[in-house]
Amino acid sequence: MSVISPEEKQRLITRNLQEVLGESKLSEILKTRDLKVYWGTATTGKPHMAYFVPMSKIGDFLKAGCEVTILLADLHAYLDNMKAPWELLSLRSKYYENVIKAMLRSIGVPLDKLKFVQGTDYQLSKEYTLDVYRLSSVVTEHDAKKAGAEVVKQVDHPLLSGLLYPGLQALDEEYLKVDAQFGGVDQRKIFTFAEKAFSGYEKRIDLMPMVPGLTGNKMSSSVEESKIDLLDDAAAVKRKLKKVFCEPGNVSNGILSFIKLVVFPIFGEFEIVRSKEFGGNVKYEEYDKLEADFASEAVHPGDLKSSVALVINRLLDPIREEFKDPELIKLTNTAYPPVGKAKNVILKQKTSNRKKGSFEVSLIWMLNLYKCYGPPQFPHPDADSLYLETIDFGEPSGPRTVVSGLAGLVPLDSLQNRMVVCLCNLKPQKMRGIESQAMLLCASHKSETSKEVEPLAPPTGSNVGDKVFIEGVPQVTPDEKLNPKKKVWEKIQVDLSITKDGIATWQGKNIVTSQGAVSAANLREANIS
Repeated sequence: MSVISPEEKQRLITRNLQEVLGESKLSEILKTRDLKVYWGTATTGKPHMAYFVPMSKIGDFLKAGCEVTILLADLHAYLDNMKAPWELLSLRSKYYENVIKAMLRSIGVPLDKLKFVQGTDYQLSKEYTLDVYRLSSVVTEHDAKKAGAEVVKQVDHPLLSGLLYPGLQALDEEYLKVDAQFGGVDQRKIFTFAEKAFSGYEKRIDLMPMVPGLTGNKMSSSVEESKIDLLDDAAAVKRKLKKVFCEPGNVSNGILSFIKLVVFPIFGEFEIVRSKEFGGNVKYEEYDKLEADFASEAVHPGDLKSSVALVINRLLDPIREEFKDPELIKLTNTAYPPVGKAKNVILKQKTSNRKKGSFEVSLIWMLNLYKCYGPPQFPHPDADSLYLETIDFGEPSGPRTVVSGLAGLVPLDSLQNRMVVCLCNLKPQKMRGIESQAMLLCASHKSETSKEVEPLAPPTGSNVGDKVFIEGVPQVTPDEKLNPKKKVWEKIQVDLSITKDGIATWQGKNIVTSQGAVSAANLREANIS
């Protein structure tokens, strides 16, 4: 590699960054030596296409001669609401290291000044543990929550692990003996927290990029529509890109951000591939020109998507090839074991506007939730204790008939035009001659003299297509119909409950949407049935 000036090194290090804290210090270091920088990633879900954003910057760091450490933050992955099971931490760290190396090789980045460190290699040491105790004596709950607000899952009653998380990250830069930390702007509060909490330690440089996901928000491994897996085939890439929001003339979209922050830094150009009928191919050597043409609608969203699909597959081809190795196939399957389908349960929800849309997310026993809306309910014609409900789940087959034993327990008018949660893949069952095709779920509390019942309610602001899921639990495809002989629902139901704060949980994990927790407003410390 040819020798480059300190000024050129700084240009490479800082290009396409949203913010740099400590740029003057960066200039001083580069006058005498190469920068030592680290990037940390919690080893939770599988890395996806958005990881090419930090990879392209890590490529810049390595080309600038930086000594780069990648921290495989396995302990952080567990502390953030147990997003990674303890027994899988080591396997997932190995998967991350292999897939990150494959990504860097796919973009032609030299790896001779790159090293990997696993968090538990030093975070369980006596020295580090003593620093954690020291940290706990000077940091308030308020400051810890504020520092982790954009990174750690926020709940009304946070676990101690989530409060520890930002402090542990603040310690990492000291124990890794680096000059700079590279991380998204969502971590800015942790960066500034580190300086305040550890006034006796050397101040570090903070380098911050960010990229929206394909849906327009930060790309997440837990949101299927927002990510393209690194091992997805070409057909899956095309299918997922078709669903991406990309309005004609609107330059605020994840496709253009990906081209700006990944394609141009790696390839230095981008080509729109289209038929001669629509203007033929156009090669862009400057991102601003492409953005201007898209804004003026000289470039159609369909052509942009199909062209970026070609680039994505170009990046993924060598990774797919590497992961044909039997050992890597075995590693992938053991680090992310497929969850069996024998115990799948679906729950459905839908809002009052009856728009179609659904989503899936699973817990250990495949508890999947959707959105649903219940149109007018009325008493069962042959049973005073039953309500007969017509509930629209947005399915092509139309609304379902649901029979529930809520008469005399829940006022009929309180069920009109409200959000409900229903179990939808039990075997249909006739109740007094009418087939019930789902089960409406409620919080319930029974004493010797009375029984109280309240339908579960999603949080305010939940919309059609929002995910409802069990925090920290992976996704799977549910069975269309459960085998009643296996008593799947009966096994799951015993671990469903309402907390003293009114939050719906399964085995202590919150049942939530992106807007917050599913709840029961009036019944506390109750069962769910």
